[in-house]
Amino acid sequence: MKFRILFFFAFLVLLPQFAEAQCSMCRAVLESDTDQSAAEGINNGILYLMAFPYLLVGGLGYFIYRSRKKAKKSE
Repeated sequence: MKFRILFFFAFLVLLPQFAEAQCSMCRAVLESDTDQSAAEGINNGILYLMAFPYLLVGGLGYFIYRSRKKAKKSE
């Protein structure tokens, strides 16, 4: 069971490495250019902006977990 959870967590962590986050319009414009550095920069920027909501939700979840654990311990 722990192996399955570990595998799932590793899959979720490595998934953004394979993601292509460009919309079809951005992709069409950026693929027409011969220099692919702009396309990579746009893709990295989209992935960077996508990470912040996950960090905020994770931080909120950790705060709730910690406060519940502290309340349980004080009882």
